[in-house]
Amino acid sequence: MFPNLIQAAIPFFVFFVLLEIVLNAWRRIPSYQAKDALSSIAMGLGNVGVGILSKGLIFGAYMLVYQFRIFELEYVWWMWLMLFFADDFTYYWYHRSAHTIRYFWASHVVHHSSKNYNLATALRQTWTGGITGSFVFYLWLPLLGFPPLALVFMQSISLLYQFWIHTELINRLPKWFEFIFNTPSHHRVHHSSDVKYLDANHAGVLIIWDRMFGTFIPEEEHPNYGLTKNIETFNPLRIATHEWWQIFVDIRKHPRYFWQYLFGPPGWSHDGSRKTSAQLRAEQDSTA
Repeated sequence: MFPNLIQAAIPFFVFFVLLEIVLNAWRRIPSYQAKDALSSIAMGLGNVGVGILSKGLIFGAYMLVYQFRIFELEYVWWMWLMLFFADDFTYYWYHRSAHTIRYFWASHVVHHSSKNYNLATALRQTWTGGITGSFVFYLWLPLLGFPPLALVFMQSISLLYQFWIHTELINRLPKWFEFIFNTPSHHRVHHSSDVKYLDANHAGVLIIWDRMFGTFIPEEEHPNYGLTKNIETFNPLRIATHEWWQIFVDIRKHPRYFWQYLFGPPGWSHDGSRKTSAQLRAEQDSTA
């Protein structure tokens, strides 16, 4: 049995958030807003609470698929190495899909809903991602033969890695590191609401997937954070559910477009009243 890394890391999360607040104040980096940070922490605690239930569902799905595994993979060093790359590759495609399919975006948007970028923002996690099926992207791994316990443990390692990259205190790291790994610079681009940066840098640990599949954009000017249309609330319940509610409203008003409003790209609208990332970029290019 592997330890629950996320729960064990909570005291360290708190310590480093407090440390960043002090260092940001010393360096006069205005990246914290009290209500926003408290909302992010509340979202993180809610994620842990909901996770107690959803992790049972997810692990059960992994175990079910594992019964039909193709290979028998033992707990040896090369299995862990293969699992690291396979898990990170899967995370890239899940994360990319969460930015292009509204059904998955409805959960993931929570993480992008802050107009600030700091370690507290890293804790702003979904309450609905697990129970709405984001784990389906990973089912091929237990089918191949990766043990479900090992997969869950590797997912925790990936999540822990992504905590430290949510900061403005670190500018750039050595070029070789920036080329291979996800870094604060790369992830600041990902959290940007600027049109030029939208839907870029979906990496978990390795930025190589973005470079390979054409979604990498380097950080140039300082990003503006948040959503293209911010929700303007610090209420954790609204943060967790606002996009799901808007999907419900859209489908109720326009049932003819049920599929597009549920599984189309975020921002899609039948009458052009809202814009997708691609449409926003096309508009920007046409006026450049």
